[in-house]
Amino acid sequence: MQRILMILLLITFPLSIAGKFLGWGDIVMFAVACLAIIPIAGIMGRATESIAIHSGPKIGGLMNATFGNAVELIIAYFALREGLIGVVQASITGSVIGNLLLVLGLSFLAGGLKYKTQTFNRSIAGTNSAMMLLGVLVALIIPAIFHQSNPNLDMSLSIGVSIVVIVLYLLGLFFSLYTHRHLFNYTEDMEEEEAEWSLGKAVLVLAAATAAVAFESELLVHTIEGVSHQLGWSEVFIGVIIVAIVGNAAEHSSAILMAVRNKMDIALEIAVGSSMQIAMFVTPVLVFASIALGNPMSLIFSWPEIAAMTLSVLLTNFLAHDGESNWLEGAMALGAYVIIGLGFYFL
Repeated sequence: MQRILMILLLITFPLSIAGKFLGWGDIVMFAVACLAIIPIAGIMGRATESIAIHSGPKIGGLMNATFGNAVELIIAYFALREGLIGVVQASITGSVIGNLLLVLGLSFLAGGLKYKTQTFNRSIAGTNSAMMLLGVLVALIIPAIFHQSNPNLDMSLSIGVSIVVIVLYLLGLFFSLYTHRHLFNYTEDMEEEEAEWSLGKAVLVLAAATAAVAFESELLVHTIEGVSHQLGWSEVFIGVIIVAIVGNAAEHSSAILMAVRNKMDIALEIAVGSSMQIAMFVTPVLVFASIALGNPMSLIFSWPEIAAMTLSVLLTNFLAHDGESNWLEGAMALGAYVIIGLGFYFL
């Protein structure tokens, strides 16, 4: 897999540079940028993992939690700078439902086809699910409800909610990494990890990959309006499906690989943990970043987006409540994702 990603990077990154200077069309540049971001995101994940191993379990856990969605943050930053608020909100929606339904669904399906029944730590699943319920059902639905009564509340309410959610997210990290770390032991035996790269090399690779993602993200964002017009896709569909899948592609493959190896705790942590981070950390950070950039983004999402995220969280809670998974549960999650995707396509 890593060799395939490197080949893809060696092809797409030079093409994106050439296309930028030769003025290639929006559709071609959009496709090239999307394909280039996928392997770069994978490299960022490997570098972050190496740094986390060198840093020890506590600092390492914090590193993974902080940089786990760096690609989405970078893409969203450039979209905010261009004033594409709808695309940013759609990509947030897509990241949440993509991790909960697509990634988790593929993990349950792939693992379930090899093993009749797989188990995972219910404490981890329960805590993450509860945080997801707070991050989506409360932090995103409440602003939308009160906005209906008083439209002037959008930014002031969004700022207040963002502060509370970030504090709760940090408290959740402190809970899982320090005070109640014993509750978050994986059910499967874990091999002692060895860092792929030295600390110095990992830092340099992470810096270079971040710069490369920033370059590709800027290209990607500049083509969205053109692609939307030429292909007839709404910017919401592009954000919910295309941009979200591209930003999370590296995590998708990692979760599925862990599930095939019967390491469902890790697969679940990647899928649900990433969605929780998007809802409770990335989204509030983007609210404050949007204010600094002069293009304020509130937490007032459209009702189809809220409904999609809410149903995704509820279905995930239902599937994970018993601490077991099988291929049929994976198929159900994938089916729900396809239905939601069709809804946004025809929206």
